[in-house]
Amino acid sequence: PDAAAVAKKPHRYKPGAKALKEIRMYQKSTDLLVKKLPFARVVREIAMDIAEEEGVGLRWQSSALLALQEATEAYLVHLFEDSNLLALHAKRVTVMQRDMQLVRRLRGDFV
Repeated sequence: PDAAAVAKKPHRYKPGAKALKEIRMYQKSTDLLVKKLPFARVVREIAMDIAEEEGVGLRWQSSALLALQEATEAYLVHLFEDSNLLALHAKRVTVMQRDMQLVRRLRGDFV
């Protein structure tokens, strides 16, 4: 068979290699992962529900929404880090709901 006639197989990554590459990429970045508009919409919706009960109108500065999003994402990243440690301690690689619940209980967060 001629070398040109034999089709070259496309390159295939090993299972999980792309996932690990993606994990490393997100660990290096400092960008926000949740889109700003959907996050702001959820914050405004929750705040409006609370404000209507109190009979108060609310307005939001963009810097306040940004600060809230930064704090929220930092909290979630820390929660996932600690949950991963618990899963590894249990000799698992999969983070489960009970890992997150235990982290929140140990921290004294609302459960």
